[in-house]
Amino acid sequence: MRAINRFNVLDTIRRAGSIARIEISERTQLSTTTVSAITASLLDDGLILARTEGDLREAAARGRPRVMLELNPDAARVVGAKIAANRMVFVVTDFRGEVLSTLTLALRVDRQPIGVIADLIEDGVRRCVVDANLALDEIDSVCLGLPGVVEHRTGHVRTSPIFRETGVDFSREMSERLGVTTIVESDAHAITLAHHWFGKARDLDDMVLVSLEQTLGLGVLHGGQLFRGAGGLSHNLGDLVLGIGPQGTVRLASLAGDLRELGIDSLTVVNTPIERARLYFRYHPLPNLLAASDPDRISHRAFGLPNVEFTESETAWPHKVGMDVLTSMKIDMPKELPEPMGVMAATEYLDKADGYEFTEDDRQMIAGGEGQLVGEFLLDRNGVVRWCFTEVADNGRQMFGVPAAQDLMSAASNVAA
Repeated sequence: MRAINRFNVLDTIRRAGSIARIEISERTQLSTTTVSAITASLLDDGLILARTEGDLREAAARGRPRVMLELNPDAARVVGAKIAANRMVFVVTDFRGEVLSTLTLALRVDRQPIGVIADLIEDGVRRCVVDANLALDEIDSVCLGLPGVVEHRTGHVRTSPIFRETGVDFSREMSERLGVTTIVESDAHAITLAHHWFGKARDLDDMVLVSLEQTLGLGVLHGGQLFRGAGGLSHNLGDLVLGIGPQGTVRLASLAGDLRELGIDSLTVVNTPIERARLYFRYHPLPNLLAASDPDRISHRAFGLPNVEFTESETAWPHKVGMDVLTSMKIDMPKELPEPMGVMAATEYLDKADGYEFTEDDRQMIAGGEGQLVGEFLLDRNGVVRWCFTEVADNGRQMFGVPAAQDLMSAASNVAA
């Protein structure tokens, strides 16, 4: 309770900018005695300053001068950085949120090796600190904001269109490089907190922020607290995990901008009723793509993707697969599965990780003993298929796989040429 009261008093001072003790008591509903004790502690810790209003020489004539409390700008200095696909923006601020220096680096960083991105961020932080006439050991913390799904508690970046890899412990990477505690946060969460602390949402305790950039990010503030998922996970509306292949996680959201630059739009067609599709997209949102529902699988058949039947022992690919063949298959999804697993075990593991609950429609589809093969197709303006990647090819060896990003972009460039 003591820590909560201390935070509420400090937060009230932050919001007001400059405020007297009696007003703090009124806004926090704490007694004047409690407020006096807390503010005395904050003064001793150097977090706030006391400023006297009026002329002390006239105090005898007018009574006791009014003492106003405000944040001490020198109590802390921090570096913030927003990492986007085509630029990095750095800023050094004091404890009041006043900007001491800024630096913008216009360069393409997405899909670079982690070491290269870390080098660029380190250089940007150090340059911005020097521009503020400070030394790095005078910085209390660094906060990096980037798009994607970030686990705030550990600083792990689960997925991001900036990184090739998934599950990156970027907080530790940058903390060790800089010798300064480094916090990694989703850019949408960082922007939400910035507006709440010092910006347009300064007086709001409930707000929703949607960031529109390479992906769609979401920040939800309720009761003055940032709403997070399990383990402090950030919310991200637009980073789509399409599937897993030998090359690792393939995220179409990270390619959407490049494809649009080539004049190529994207459409995903799912072979399920629209109600079930909406349920699925609760777990895998696709705001960057146009989605369509085709429960009759007309489009799948038109593109040569059959509905494969699972049999006891008969295999006639791609129309029938024996359970002996299916059970012998192993799905290798690094960082998604603990080890190569059988089809059924991998499906169960991933569903459990997603928190997905099976519906009656799911059970009926499983009981039917059939499964829809899938693929990706690149069409030119005349509707001619110029490139494809399907589970039908190579006698099913590409099942559960996706094309490498460079293969798709190379084909797209050829079509656009």
